[in-house]
Amino acid sequence: MTCPGQVPSATGRAAHDADTTASTATGPARGTETTASTERVPTVLFACIHNAGRSVAAKVLTEHYAAGRVDVRSAGSEPGTAVNPTVAEVLADRGLSTGAEFPTLLTRDGVEDADVVVTMGCGETCPVFPGKRYLDWSVDDPAGQDRPSVERIVADIDMRVRGLLADLGIATGPPSQP
Repeated sequence: MTCPGQVPSATGRAAHDADTTASTATGPARGTETTASTERVPTVLFACIHNAGRSVAAKVLTEHYAAGRVDVRSAGSEPGTAVNPTVAEVLADRGLSTGAEFPTLLTRDGVEDADVVVTMGCGETCPVFPGKRYLDWSVDDPAGQDRPSVERIVADIDMRVRGLLADLGIATGPPSQP
């Protein structure tokens, strides 16, 4: 379970853990967008194994709260075939659509282009680049879970997303309502 193009490292998880507190790289990352005032827009990548539940929820919630102030992407080390329907329903109840989402392969370039990489269950498979901010969120996998469990998982991701955006200096307002 590795990303395409990943180079095995002798330091492995220790390097990843050491980099979780690293600051975001200075200067724009490749593919980073700017606003009309040329203010730099950070790129956040959410990664999980299947890119069908946790990372999709994080992406949709981040897009909702950031309102264009963050370039948001999601990917999986072993992408599934479709978005988890229960995750889609829970987000729809909050007024958020997953209609444009589909599982995408986590690539070395995708990680390299991001300023912040948030892993959710695939930390060891994600390539590590100097100057990136890495966060490893321990979030339950919604696959096979009942609706109340998925609601709890999405609420947990919602709280974490708002915290991340606050760390990036982006005001979010109140949480989306189920």
